[in-house]
Amino acid sequence: MTADPTTPGPDLVFAAFCTAGLWPGLGKRTAADLPAAGITGPDDVTADRLMKLPRVGRQRAERLFSSFLAAAPTYEVVEMLVTAGLPAKLAAGVADGLGPDAARRLRDDPWALLGLPGVTLGDADRLAIAVLQGADRQDARRGRAIVGLTLRTATRDGHTVLPIDLVVAALRAEGIGDPAAAVIAAVDSGEVLEHEPPLPEDDDAEEPAEPDPSLRTLSLARFGMAEEAVAEGVARLAAAAERIADPAAVRTVAKGLDEAQKQAVAQVLTAGVSLLTGGPGTGKSRTVAAVVKLLQAKGTDVALAAPTGRAAKRLEELTDHPAVTVHRLLGAQGASGGFSRTEEWPLDADVVVVDEASMLDVELTAALLEACPDGTHLLLVGDPAQLPSIGPGHVLGDLIDSGVVPVTELSTLYRQAEGGAIARLASAVRGGELPPVDSPDREVVVVPATGSAEAARRVVQLVTDSIPRALGIEPSAVQVVTPVHRGPAGTIELNKALKAQLNPGEGAVFGFDPGDRVVATANHLDLEPTGFANGEVGVVTKAGEGSLDVAFASGPVTVNGQALFDLRHGWAITVHRAQGSEWPGVVVVLPPEAGGMLSRPLVYTALTRAQRHLSIVHASGAALARAVRDVDVRPRRTRLAELLREIAG
Repeated sequence: MTADPTTPGPDLVFAAFCTAGLWPGLGKRTAADLPAAGITGPDDVTADRLMKLPRVGRQRAERLFSSFLAAAPTYEVVEMLVTAGLPAKLAAGVADGLGPDAARRLRDDPWALLGLPGVTLGDADRLAIAVLQGADRQDARRGRAIVGLTLRTATRDGHTVLPIDLVVAALRAEGIGDPAAAVIAAVDSGEVLEHEPPLPEDDDAEEPAEPDPSLRTLSLARFGMAEEAVAEGVARLAAAAERIADPAAVRTVAKGLDEAQKQAVAQVLTAGVSLLTGGPGTGKSRTVAAVVKLLQAKGTDVALAAPTGRAAKRLEELTDHPAVTVHRLLGAQGASGGFSRTEEWPLDADVVVVDEASMLDVELTAALLEACPDGTHLLLVGDPAQLPSIGPGHVLGDLIDSGVVPVTELSTLYRQAEGGAIARLASAVRGGELPPVDSPDREVVVVPATGSAEAARRVVQLVTDSIPRALGIEPSAVQVVTPVHRGPAGTIELNKALKAQLNPGEGAVFGFDPGDRVVATANHLDLEPTGFANGEVGVVTKAGEGSLDVAFASGPVTVNGQALFDLRHGWAITVHRAQGSEWPGVVVVLPPEAGGMLSRPLVYTALTRAQRHLSIVHASGAALARAVRDVDVRPRRTRLAELLREIAG
């Protein structure tokens, strides 16, 4: 590993820092004005000089000066990155990932850079060449970091564990001569856990069989511990549960419920943890409303929550009882990622109901269970046929597969009058069939297209003209959902085309104008006054210098600093981002390039976002029917079902 890094001057580092948007509160326009005000390096930054900038008064100058000083740890990292020939933007979030002494940590171990998002092994190797004398590919720190990187990459596909053989193969592929030593170093560092395989089940054997060592798995400690915490939390609530009311009390709310729905209501009264599952139109919401009505009549405290603001709002409307996002229920602590409601300050509800539980990842579920004191009854409501969570884990599926938690599955389709064609199509897809669409009232419309470009044109025409004109659903109530980011019918190009039609403008702040629809791609619950969660869709109401006011379903938020990096235009969003939300009108576009990504859960999740109207722009040919027929979604590697069974004995 050799290179000849050139040392850039302080002006180049300063310019890279500013243009990468790493100075909180400094917009692109103001950054461009800095040289004219004589500010070309860090020593030039003073409140007095900042006041010479256009549109900057004394108060804002002092705020900018303070935020520059506060960003000193990031600036120091930018200096290291630029010296190594790496882009300054890699330093975004460095203080969150590596702490205020990030630069010192990177000098001690440049491969710690791999802990930050968007960094490749090649980037970390280049930094190592720049800061270490005689950097070596066999450096123990490099091997340890590759183990962590391999596991982190797997979490992006939802896995919480990987077989040790796959990790060893990844180490060999990167030229590590002693993979076993690298694994041991990673485990010794505390970042990685090693898990023994379960004992083989052989009741006829005279002596218990030994587990196969090749079946050992590794996990990042945070996810391995979260799965153990979920299993222990479920077992604790199940063991501590006492009957809230006589199951005969279900009679008081039984009107309009079928036997399965009554059973689900009765289950909540006795079980510490119970599940209610089923597709759209099967009466999950009606059942939850009956649970709430019964418990309120008994004077029992109920807390309702859902993973997204839109889902929480819908739950509140259906039950006539306050509902919040799971993050708000737990008192999310913003940038720190922690929660105020924990074992020390638990929730004070007797019953907690969480809708859209297929979206719960393992860490959020662990936090939820920790905040439920002994005696709490937890009802998780969801549809296991939908896509699993964006974050690692397969919580709802694992709880069902474990066989240790009572499950009521609703299968009778009731929603005919309000959603006949959508519900019928979704129900068929859930079962692996793709029937011809029969919808004379145009509740479901299939629009064929021969390729991505034509599909994109059809989408824009539907949103801006056909749906508003023919069905009276305004463009503001129509959401475009696509499986892909790239290509003419991906989120990026569709958002450009829809912005040009619906809200043209130059993008005053970070590419956004008032009136733009945006989607959040990360949690920022610390922002004033309400924060926002990953996947929430909102509308920009005001664009200031370096900040945006956005109206989300959960409330208004002023977005600035690093949080601006986590907003994208939101007229067209991915299926994963749409999960947990519904809109009056939905346009699902399936371009040819999505063919390999299509799976039954993805198609099903996309179709079930629509309330009143669904347009399907179909350009993926036979891939759609194949995806629906074969579930064709890679199973997630997790330990939760196994852990639940172990604890249950």
